[in-house]
Amino acid sequence: MPFEKLYTQAAAAAAEIAEKAGLRPGQILVVGCSTSEILGSRIGSNSSPEAALAVFDGINSVLKPRGIFIAAQCCEHLNRAIIVERAACPGAEPVNVVPQPKAGGSFATAAYGAFESPSALEEIKADAGLDIGFTLIGMHLKKVAVPVRLENNRIGDATVLAARVRPKFIGGARAVYDQNML
Repeated sequence: MPFEKLYTQAAAAAAEIAEKAGLRPGQILVVGCSTSEILGSRIGSNSSPEAALAVFDGINSVLKPRGIFIAAQCCEHLNRAIIVERAACPGAEPVNVVPQPKAGGSFATAAYGAFESPSALEEIKADAGLDIGFTLIGMHLKKVAVPVRLENNRIGDATVLAARVRPKFIGGARAVYDQNML
């Protein structure tokens, strides 16, 4: 799989979710990424730092100019910890871990290496997400998560699932809701 194609596919998916979720500067997009799935293997079996960097760079090329932060989800070996720019979550309590391709995952490793001031957190509540290759990002989304259908739903051989969030509805039959918040 040519890495330029992965870059282009990742950038297209990032642009689409940013638009469909209405992401604004300062908001956070959580990304879970299995490079194994991207390369046509089973998750966790064929980690590729090169593929991860291509995907990270593609996503970052779209989000960074818009002022949207990436939260890179680690693999299950680091309990799906999150790697973010420290500025994304000021005041958050960091944990001490540096992701590696086989302990954290290649995508989180690429993010850690690319961020100016990387910070590892146990959890986050992001505004939208991209799940590349069935990585289970739901635990890092704010309530209430809403699925988003992407036209750009493949990166390499991996399926890309997307979500945005909306505020909870409260009230009953007489409640009126702000349609701009849906």
